Amino acid sequence: MEGLTLKATTRDILGKKTRFLRRQGITPAHLFGHSLKSLALQCDTAELQHLIAQAGTSTLFNLEIDSEKRPRKVLVREIQKDVFGKQLLHVDFYQIRKTEKIKADIPIVLVGEAPAMTVKRRLLAQTLASLSVECLPDKLPPEIRVDLSPLEEVEQAIHVKDLVLDPAITVANNPNQLIVKVSEKAAKVEEEVVEVEVEAAAEPEAPPTE
Repeated sequence: MEGLTLKATTRDILGKKTRFLRRQGITPAHLFGHSLKSLALQCDTAELQHLIAQAGTSTLFNLEIDSEKRPRKVLVREIQKDVFGKQLLHVDFYQIRKTEKIKADIPIVLVGEAPAMTVKRRLLAQTLASLSVECLPDKLPPEIRVDLSPLEEVEQAIHVKDLVLDPAITVANNPNQLIVKVSEKAAKVEEEVVEVEVEAAAEPEAPPTE
């Protein structure tokens, strides 16, 4: 993911008027950071969507602003979409400093094959999709790869404490938090309807009404 670049221009249109930008294929954005004055920007929506698809919120990229000679190293911090989750409404960028630790949620990617899954009727369940970490920008991984090859038997699992990461990376998750586990698939229970014959003598008949 190295070398990702996004172009942006400074923005004068603010507030509710930004809806006119979206109709033109432009997404409003803000750039902020530690000891940095917030800067209103705008980006081509198609280019921004492509960048987000590649970088997500855990990969550093170069933000080139029209009025500046040097690009800024930033992360996508927040993405706002419409209620249907389709149209981009607004994006926040966070400018990093090389000497400042940053916090990020890094996606977990399962790799390899679990030997335990060669047996039919077994289920590989991933219960944790990302890991919350803190580290310097140059130590920030774009993803955390979890090798499934140690899972040789049913009921075996991989927890946060089993991950081998750079010592410079601090993990905020509980060490005992489950990431992935092999288990037997639940057997389908078929309910049988049993008809019960009730003998007449079981319940006394009510006397006839006169």
